[in-house]
Amino acid sequence: MRVDLLTREYPPEVYGGAGVHVAELAKALRAHPSREVLVRCFGAARDEPGTFAYAVPSGLSGANGALQTMGVDLEIARDAAGADLVHSHTWYANFAGHVAKMLHGIPHIATAHSLEPLRPWKAEQLGGGYRLSSWIERDALAAADAVVAVSEGMRRDLLRVYPELEPERVRVVYNGIDLTDWHRVDDPDTVRALGADPDRPSVVFVGRITRQKGLPYLLRAARLLPPDVQLILCAGAPDTPEIMTEVEGLVAQLRAERSGVVWIDRHLPRHELCALLSAATTFVCPSVYEPLGIVNLEAMACGAPVVGTGTGGIPEVVADGVTGLIVPIEQADDGTGTPTDPDRFVADLASALTEIVADPDRARALGEAGRQRAEREFSWASIAERTLALYDEVLAG
Repeated sequence: MRVDLLTREYPPEVYGGAGVHVAELAKALRAHPSREVLVRCFGAARDEPGTFAYAVPSGLSGANGALQTMGVDLEIARDAAGADLVHSHTWYANFAGHVAKMLHGIPHIATAHSLEPLRPWKAEQLGGGYRLSSWIERDALAAADAVVAVSEGMRRDLLRVYPELEPERVRVVYNGIDLTDWHRVDDPDTVRALGADPDRPSVVFVGRITRQKGLPYLLRAARLLPPDVQLILCAGAPDTPEIMTEVEGLVAQLRAERSGVVWIDRHLPRHELCALLSAATTFVCPSVYEPLGIVNLEAMACGAPVVGTGTGGIPEVVADGVTGLIVPIEQADDGTGTPTDPDRFVADLASALTEIVADPDRARALGEAGRQRAEREFSWASIAERTLALYDEVLAG
């Protein structure tokens, strides 16, 4: 069997959870010698065997980002000839999978890592391209032989947003974590080199600067934390200049009021990030939209308790009171995920963070339980087995 994995992101060009997911899934699937797994991704040429990269066609170099994506996808679809099955990830590659299915008469499985109708702020980023991305996602998922949701919460969203999907075609296969790569690293010198104090309590955030990650709410909540608590932000890749300006203003205000606000805007090598997560009193995920959140698994694997929003797949990863705390949120039903009472959400987030940092012994116990949960329920070997079983089911018709 030959499977072509289709993705925008793939190492070293990874900026979000979908790229991590495809990289780890490809590695786990390739451990099965009876399956040939090719990766077709966007960007610069890779030197990894069985991996092919595609640049934006020269004629579309100045076009809207969604048109550029479609141009890359057409070339990927052409080269998928000979595959027994294509498996696409995110709308960026769903078009390639959809076209390959029609062109070559092969099954298409699509994994949904997020949904365009639940990210309306992307209209700021893509302009009219957001209408194209939404159309691509809707039609590709509707025609796919199977749709993979990365959490039960994502499955509920899929069936609500796209009621034309037959429930039996939508399967849940979680994201996973490589527990050999992600583990506790006690390296206080590295933490100091990053500008943080390993001897002070700390709250760590890792994520892109985008509306869905909820960073502005965290920055407001940080004003309510005890004065000795550090806030360490590993945050970059802003979606728009507008949200970058907002975050810069909130960080400047916070720094004027308290010490220990550290902003790291570069991509950290894994050793450095593991050291930072291992030294954290708690990790925080203030997202207003999060289908699962691989970053929460990464923090848990390093032994950090997680304070996360009670939305999407976060409560399926973070066991409330066992591996961290879930912050309740009531959200607008307009697709933005905006809290209906932002002040209440900010206060509840600050309260949960304060509860954890005020009790280091409890924080350590929650972190240890998180590592155990990651080992028990989110290994890539088990996720690969579930994915292969779905391939076999789809191919069997």
